[in-house]
Order: sequence, then structure tokens, then C-alpha cells
Amino acid sequence: MTSSDFKDKLIIFTDGSSRGNPGPGGWGAVLVFPKLSEVIELGGNKQSTTNNEMEMTAIVSALSYSADNTAPIVILTDSKYVIKGITKWVFGWERNGWQTSAKEPVKNKQVWEAMLALVRAREKNGGTIEWKHVAGHVGIPGNERVDTIATEFATGKIPDLYRGNMASYPIQTILSIDEKMIDAESGVGREKKTGPAHSYLSLVDGDVVRHKTWSETEERVKGKKAKFRKALSAEHETEILKDWGVSLDS
Repeated sequence: MTSSDFKDKLIIFTDGSSRGNPGPGGWGAVLVFPKLSEVIELGGNKQSTTNNEMEMTAIVSALSYSADNTAPIVILTDSKYVIKGITKWVFGWERNGWQTSAKEPVKNKQVWEAMLALVRAREKNGGTIEWKHVAGHVGIPGNERVDTIATEFATGKIPDLYRGNMASYPIQTILSIDEKMIDAESGVGREKKTGPAHSYLSLVDGDVVRHKTWSETEERVKGKKAKFRKALSAEHETEILKDWGVSLDS
């Protein structure tokens, strides 16, 4: 998938992170609006929080920031908890006085209420939101970027957040997404493989290269028509190369 697949839509990548559960946390969001050739990065932190609260805060913050943008929204997150919560569970919680089926208080109630209010406000004005689950840490540029923002905030760093024209944005592949990493119909990711990287692979002009880090991969594919994936094992690497129809000499 490329920028042409997202024409006239506002694309939002989100992620959350916490060091401890609870512990110091951070969130990140990248908003991409091809129609105006605009990219906005958002982020923040909280001293004592959970990963789920940060995942949700990223989405609430992005929706709040874009409240006046009437374009259809596509939210890409690696949190199935958030997607299932906002599209299914939240309605039952609300009917039950914000209690779970086990009669326990819903965690992060205030954040859920804020998110639901933002979704309903957009729908009331004829706006739409697509919720898509993406596999985390598999080389999706947008997901990797929001993970970096969230992680840096969680660890006490203040990352430089970009706001400006897409043409000057450092990650020119921001809207390049392998369709195998998302499920457009149900919002549930088909890609099940996650974990530490065995290697990273990039394919540019038919030439495949193995990298040790994501930053090396990103540097090679930046601004180019390319394919790139994270391999979790030697076997997974072979599977990716076979899928691409190429091979490594070493």
C-alpha cells in the first residue's frame, strides 16, 4: 500500500509504551494528510501509567487534534485491546454503568469516555473512522516511528516532533505498508509473527540487502520505491525472500 491508496484520507499511526505496568509511560502519534501534503507528529508522557492507557491516550490525542478535519480517518494501531474496546466492548460497558461483565469497574474509564465522545462527534457530522490492526515491530515505517516517539517519552527523553510538509519529512516511506500486515475488513492483523529481530531485509530495484538494525533499513529505503521486512528467524528470512522471489548471496 502506498500514498495513492490513502488519497483524500487522514492517516493516523498511534502507539503507547510504559516502563512497568504501572510505570513511567509515553505515547506517540503521526498524522499524515496526503491531500495537503502534511505530516504532524504528536507525543507526550505520564509519570505513572500503563501501556493500555498510553495506547488509548495516543488515539484520543490524535482525534482531538484532528477534530476539525472532516476527511475520512484511518487509524493504524498494534493494540487489539483498543480496537476491540472501541468497536465492541465499550457499548456494553456504557450500558452497564461502566462495569465489566464481571461487575468490576472498567479500567481507564475516563479515557474510554473521551475516545467514545470523539468518535460519536465525528460520526454525527458524517465523518468516518476505519480501525486497522497492524503487526508491531515488523518494519512498518509509521508503526516504528510512533513506537520510537512513545518509547523516548516513556524513558524520559524529549524527541524532536516533526510538523510540516510531507516532501521534507525524514520518513518518505511513511505510507508504505505491506498488505499482509493488516486486515482491511475486520481490523485484525493476519501477521502473527512478533519478537526480536533476526535480521531486517530491504529490496530496492531488485537488489536485496540484509541489515542488522531498523535504522540501517530505513536509511536504505528512504525516498525510494522499496520493500522491507523484519525477519524473526533464519526460517522467516527464507520465507520473506521466497515471497519476494529473490535470494541473498551470503
